Amino acid sequence: MAPQSKAEVFTTKKYDLSQIMTRAWQLYRKGVAAFAECLHRAWMAAKAAPINAQRIETSRQAFGVTEEVHTWADWHKLGFEVVHGSRCLFQCPLIHASKGDGQTYKASFFGVSQVQPLAQQ
Repeated sequence: MAPQSKAEVFTTKKYDLSQIMTRAWQLYRKGVAAFAECLHRAWMAAKAAPINAQRIETSRQAFGVTEEVHTWADWHKLGFEVVHGSRCLFQCPLIHASKGDGQTYKASFFGVSQVQPLAQQ
């Protein structure tokens, strides 16, 4: 097997190491835990991301949802609020990697038809 060039090695990385380190430092600066634990949690989150994305897509297809969906918290980060009284379109179990224990939780997803822009204050 021929040795790979540095360009080939960098383009075939599975994880974005810069993003992992940035997330670890964010957790550490929040005072969540020691830096080693924060780095562990950042790695867990990076490894859980593709699994969670696959679970969301599978659940979305199973429930026949075609519109853009996010959790309540994700809609809020995007500048929207879920209309009061809206029922979630579907729920699916996701890995809660930021706690470092790999436990799952049931996330509720709302569609773009169920949100409105945040009111300006």
